[in-house]
Order: sequence, then structure tokens, then C-alpha cells
Amino acid sequence: MNAMARDGLPRETVPSAFDTEARFYDRLVGANPGYHEHLRLSARRLAAPGPRVLDAGCGTGASTAALLSVLPNARITAFDASGEMLERARSKAWPDSVEFVHTPVEELAGIHGPFDGILAAYLLRNLTDPTTQLRRLRELLRPGGRIAVHEYSVRDSRRARWVWNAVCAGVIIPLGKLTTGDAMLYRHLRRSVLEFDGITLLARRLTDAGFTDVHTATVGGWQRDIVHTVVGTAPSETA
Repeated sequence: MNAMARDGLPRETVPSAFDTEARFYDRLVGANPGYHEHLRLSARRLAAPGPRVLDAGCGTGASTAALLSVLPNARITAFDASGEMLERARSKAWPDSVEFVHTPVEELAGIHGPFDGILAAYLLRNLTDPTTQLRRLRELLRPGGRIAVHEYSVRDSRRARWVWNAVCAGVIIPLGKLTTGDAMLYRHLRRSVLEFDGITLLARRLTDAGFTDVHTATVGGWQRDIVHTVVGTAPSETA
């Protein structure tokens, strides 16, 4: 039995797992110091060169709110594969400039570019083919448009792996079980982060997907070298 099977969450079942846990999600991420501020930091790093922005994998809308706080005049399209997470997002108060679409990134049904910027928060780690989906997202950008990938990545840092394991074992998994009665999704979170790309490989994925000017930055606090922003630019038409 492989590691993913032990944790009970092959990647194709992740959206349904989020459906199950959607009603607890905001409470749990709200207990994570820096969670919302780090999303706003990645939204600022995105520095979209125009008003139309895509929130790829919006969940219950935390990343959407981060974009709106940084880009209050933006027209934001947000999508997610989990119907229950999306319903939680839609139930909140939003301006008319925000719309939500239910679709997995593999299909992008109802998503129509071009966009000036894309924020993909905690999305790639749960995909079976991240590079292919990055190419599809790039095709939705205007020439010169930008993507910001906001993601956990610990493989390149021994300290980051140690801290991540300690926080998961001591806080995230017990809190998840206490709150929801089932720690499966949080065990999946721990293992999926450990098995995901190091930050060097993640940046290379963006380059392989056709993005230029790819650069990375981490966040502060205990999540330094654990949570990162990777920013890339869609090539101009003359490139």
C-alpha cells in the first residue's frame, strides 16, 4: 500500500474530501497565524498589470478576499473543483465585480480569458499533472500577464521539513481531528506537502510551462521557507 493510499486520499478524490470538510474550513485556516496575510502578500507580489484577475482554486474564498483587498477595482473570476467549498465562498458578501465558477482546473468550463493576472493558491500540489495545468493557465493570460503560485514547498530545506512535521504532528492533525472528528484530510495535507516539489523544481515547472521572468519569495514567521510565492510572466507576442 503506498503512502497516498494509507492516508486515503488519491489526488482524484481531493475535491470530494474538501466537500466533506468545507463547513469547518474557515475556522481551521483562521487558526493558522499568517494564513490570510500570506495570501495578501502573494496577491501583492502578483502585481497584475490590468484589472481582470483569475483566482484558480479559490476554496471558500480566502484567496478571493486577498485579491480584492489588494486590487479593490479588479474584476475577479474565482473557480474551484469542490462544490461545497464554492458554496461557502458564494454565501459571503462580495461586490458585483466577483464571480464564482464551479469547475476543476483540468476542465476550466466557463472560464474565459484573457486575464491580466492569476493567483493559484494551494492548488498545484493537489493536481496529477501540474505542468500541463500551468500551461493551460498561461494560455488564459494576456501577453505580459502574470501568475502567482502560492504554495507549500519544503523539500529543499531540512529545517522547513522538520518544522512542517512538528507543526502537523503537534497542531494541525490534532486540531483537525478535534474540529471535524476525522484527521484524514490533515494527514493528507502533511504528506502531500512533504512529497511535493522543492521550490527549485516548482520554479522550473513554471519555466517549462512557458512562463518567463520566474522568481520566488517566501513569507515570514514559522512558515518561512515553507510557504512560497512563485511569480511568472506570460511571454509577450514579440518574444
